[in-house]
Amino acid sequence: MSLRSPLGKVLGSGSAKDGTGHWWAQRVTAVALLVLGAWFLLALSPLTVLDHAAVQRWIGQPWNSVLLLLLGLVLSYHSSLGLQVVIEDYVHGPFMKVVSLILNKFFHAAIAMAGVFAVLKIAFGAG
Repeated sequence: MSLRSPLGKVLGSGSAKDGTGHWWAQRVTAVALLVLGAWFLLALSPLTVLDHAAVQRWIGQPWNSVLLLLLGLVLSYHSSLGLQVVIEDYVHGPFMKVVSLILNKFFHAAIAMAGVFAVLKIAFGAG
């Protein structure tokens, strides 16, 4: 038998006090993706031919490579945040939830690293 009131029991449980940061991160990355996505489309539009050599030259320009890196990193982070919410909401077993969340982070980190590697390789002329 507990001497705590019902309100005292409820106050100790509930929100992990982390949802607001996650919500803000999703919104900020969404806005960043709107801006970077618009830049990407506008920056590629002057290219008359999108063949391999033309895109390599385009990526080789410093501002394009920096903004393309930023686009890839923000896209990967935003995707990771979104998939984390889906996993937390729909995976019910505690073991599978933890495994899924860990795999989500590793997968998105690997995708981000591959994107960074590819852009840097092309930007520094090894592509």
